[in-house]
Amino acid sequence: MPPSVHKEIENLRTEIRKHEYLYYVKAQPEISDSEYDALLKRLEALEQKHPERITPDSPTQRVGGQPVEGFPTVKHAVPMLSLDNTYSAEDLRDWDARVDKGLDGKARDYIVELKIDGVGMALHYEDGRLVKAATRGDGETGEDITLNARTIRNVPLKLVGKPPKVLEVRGEVYISKNDFAAFNKRAVADGEEPFANARNAAAGSLRQKDPRVTARRPLRFFVHSFGRVDGAEYKTHSEFLDHCRELGLTIEEHTKSFKDIDGVIARCLALQDKRDSLAHEADGCVVKVDDRAQQRSLGFTMKSPRWGVAYKFPAQQATTRLLNIDISVGRTGAITPVAKLEPVECAGVTISNATLHNFDEIQRLDVRAGDWVLIERAGDVIPKVIKAITTKRTGVEQPFVRPTECPACHETISKVKEEEVIYRCTNPACPAQLEKILIHFAARDCMDIEGMGEAVVQELFRKKKIADLADVYRLKKDDLLELEGFKDKKAENLLKSIETSRGRNLSRFLFGLGIRDVGEKGAMILASHFGSLDKLMEATTEDLTALHEVGPVMAESVVNFFKQPLVKKLIKKFKELGINPKEEKSKIKSTILSGKTIVFTGELKSFSRSEAERLAREHGANVTSSVSKNTSFVVVGAEPGSKFQKAQKLGVEVISEEEFKKRITK
Repeated sequence: MPPSVHKEIENLRTEIRKHEYLYYVKAQPEISDSEYDALLKRLEALEQKHPERITPDSPTQRVGGQPVEGFPTVKHAVPMLSLDNTYSAEDLRDWDARVDKGLDGKARDYIVELKIDGVGMALHYEDGRLVKAATRGDGETGEDITLNARTIRNVPLKLVGKPPKVLEVRGEVYISKNDFAAFNKRAVADGEEPFANARNAAAGSLRQKDPRVTARRPLRFFVHSFGRVDGAEYKTHSEFLDHCRELGLTIEEHTKSFKDIDGVIARCLALQDKRDSLAHEADGCVVKVDDRAQQRSLGFTMKSPRWGVAYKFPAQQATTRLLNIDISVGRTGAITPVAKLEPVECAGVTISNATLHNFDEIQRLDVRAGDWVLIERAGDVIPKVIKAITTKRTGVEQPFVRPTECPACHETISKVKEEEVIYRCTNPACPAQLEKILIHFAARDCMDIEGMGEAVVQELFRKKKIADLADVYRLKKDDLLELEGFKDKKAENLLKSIETSRGRNLSRFLFGLGIRDVGEKGAMILASHFGSLDKLMEATTEDLTALHEVGPVMAESVVNFFKQPLVKKLIKKFKELGINPKEEKSKIKSTILSGKTIVFTGELKSFSRSEAERLAREHGANVTSSVSKNTSFVVVGAEPGSKFQKAQKLGVEVISEEEFKKRITK
């Protein structure tokens, strides 16, 4: 073997062992799962070519990392093996072909379970009572965490129904997305350091020496398999899961059975598309042969069962280099630091920018220009930097120095309120703010000026065709023809859309102004009560807080906004151009939904969310943004989120968009 190959094998083993220790023992990963998998696959390929170099202590010959010191160790009666990974439909078909060969072409059913990104744990029950809990550890030996496991609310201390004499179940400990966000918010409020992600939070919680600390963490557990069972036999994995439900154990709700690999692939891809709307973080699916006899026939490799495989979703974390930290100015003047990155693929897209939230976050992360960083992305959410990899520093990295002025207008930046973490540019004439405000002003739920997107707005400011929002209504055809990509038809269409927008009502106009702390619903409440701009501009904080659903924060923002000289000048200019919107008080068309409390979730086809809510109110309903036991029904569109899941959990009626339309037209 060439010396270079020998050296690469040894380097790979050293690198993989380091990351196993960081991931399994310290719960402080420095690389993403996909990057770890790539290292392991490279080592496996080299060892296959040079089998004489395979050693018993190679990472390819064992299951995982080492047990954490400080807890009594537990020997697993049956090893907690890991699964081989697949990353595509083709990989799944290849696995199916191997299963087919192993079963001599016999028919089989598959079962697909969602792979929650949690921490492995085994629960040992005797005569229905929980007697021991252990972490996965290295797969052969784990850590005794019985006292901590007993604090997890959905772990039964005593099973119901008819449990086997001995039952050891395996599953995942995790924290839901909502619980994680709420927990971190409380941690920050209490002056504590928030967790980087839900999995690290779960891992750290299970390793607490004081169970009272663990009890304060919002941990949950679900079962996905068993290690040992005495006193019962399960012919299929589905039968085992059904029995777990009867015993009071939690099962992942997305589990389904399929007759062939086509159904399996369709299910995996469907769950992949839904991953961002799930209540918990998921990094893939687990596919198993359902029949237990067929599982035994297929058997195991040295580290994995042949009857099961993991389908991994595209990576949502990645490591890359942070080139610089730029400053972005939002439409409300918020100053946001943005990480400029060496482009890296993450969750199926190439990422070159990530948010750093605020200056306090930069200080907390101690992130510097030139650092290697770990980034995270969830669906369409803006990627964020979650960790600086300080072990890779060379000494040339540059600490960040907080700016004192706005990068767009060079006015001094400050905190509007001392308790805030956000610094703001308070100059109403700041060009960066004006640009973003106009994009918002022209949006569909505001003045709905079709054709006035980001590129057009940027061109209008660059060519100095407008200086504020009101100037939109002074634009002429000749002005638009000077813009890149504009010809007669496009210019005429935009002017027509601008003219049509003159008729929008007060609520849409107010929302379009971008008043801080005033969202779409707040704008509707203000417009409906005051009816005109003049009356609203005369309102005091006392007048505003007297309204239902208007609190002191919104009231103060509205009063401060309209007392600015530049805003008064802008409103006067709007009026001179014939823009002085009014709002009639909401008219109740019928009382068919009187007394009903409704929540909308998902993408609606027939109308926008605001239009749907307006229709519901016109028919007497009360529309809210959160689901509770007092909700009458939830209207569900395409790709519903956590509100849909909460409605199902609470037993709240769920109806389709079509059913909602029928109810308001009866």
